[in-house]
Amino acid sequence: MEAGETPLAALKREFNEEMGITVTAATPWLTKIHHYEHASVHLRFFRIWDWLGDPHPREGQSFAWQRPGRLTVAPMLPANGPILKSLALPSCYAITCAAEIGVEAQLARLAERDWGMVQVREREMGREALADFVARAAAIVRPRGGKLVVNADPAWLEGWPVDGVHLNGARLAALESRPAFDWVGASIHGADELARAGELGLDYALLSPVAPTATHPGASLLGWDGFSACLAGGVPLPVYALGGMRAEDLDLAAFTAPMAWR
Repeated sequence: MEAGETPLAALKREFNEEMGITVTAATPWLTKIHHYEHASVHLRFFRIWDWLGDPHPREGQSFAWQRPGRLTVAPMLPANGPILKSLALPSCYAITCAAEIGVEAQLARLAERDWGMVQVREREMGREALADFVARAAAIVRPRGGKLVVNADPAWLEGWPVDGVHLNGARLAALESRPAFDWVGASIHGADELARAGELGLDYALLSPVAPTATHPGASLLGWDGFSACLAGGVPLPVYALGGMRAEDLDLAAFTAPMAWR
């Protein structure tokens, strides 16, 4: 950044100078601090939604479009690794409710479309019943490229066909280090828990409740102002909005983070 320049102004200038495009729509996304041997850098990432012009290298650099999880170029700067993983997260995130609608109905819903990520959240199931349900859900979700995470004791999941674990507030508070899964997320309800998720290097968080929801009647709501306030100043991991979400809320949530819905 140049003296007196805002992060957004710097983004627009750099993309014009290096890639020949004019950024017309971009929103803040993640903020990370990366430590190299010689220095520490404060990195601010944006998501660019629209631009004018065709991207092309203007300073002799190599250029190639890439898909998250399907990289064909190397080496990558170390600071880019977590960002590329975050880009692989879907904008919408599904949570199971087999206890309410029944196991067979829930599995049928999972088969109706390709889900980028599904959290199995079945608190009333014992370990054996949960293992059976997870195996059946995994057979639907994972062959289609979706990720399956389970909201349960991480020790239960050894050997299960899952991509990760989702932590409730109590498990998040009790952790001293990140569990050894490819994907680890957590349910949070405020800025302190969000900070803890960042310290542990988790991959995402679900921040709730944003709007009224039947599962938590009478709960104190964040609202969109409270949701935004928790993310003020930058966050190191993607944050989904949870609680009373509808598909039409996706654009509203996009200015700060992806959205979860049920």
